[in-house]
Amino acid sequence: MKIHLYHIYILANKNHTVLYTGVTDDLARRTFEHKKKLLKGFTEKYNVDKLLYFEKFDFIDLAIAREKQIKGYSRAKKVALINKLNPEWKDLYEDGKIEVPSSEKKDNGKQIPHPAKARDSE
Repeated sequence: MKIHLYHIYILANKNHTVLYTGVTDDLARRTFEHKKKLLKGFTEKYNVDKLLYFEKFDFIDLAIAREKQIKGYSRAKKVALINKLNPEWKDLYEDGKIEVPSSEKKDNGKQIPHPAKARDSE
């Protein structure tokens, strides 16, 4: 049985004036497609290709629900999500690889919880 992983992600343009939220089953491939303008539509039109934020899910229905939730957020709330995970707004995609921000890496053998996995305060 194949194990599936799904991701929601937030991309921005180079000036960070446009944010885009999406869902995929292959984050590296999808980010590559955005960067190479292989996907026609919003991200191509507004040059949105800088991966700033992502979360992973085991089930597509949970990923889609989270994507819809984030799409309903104000810009300020999306910016707060990005700032928790990636305060430098560094592109997390480089040379076909996704960089896991330091808040997701293990520290002394313990997994540090992802800030977005905590329940929303709303």
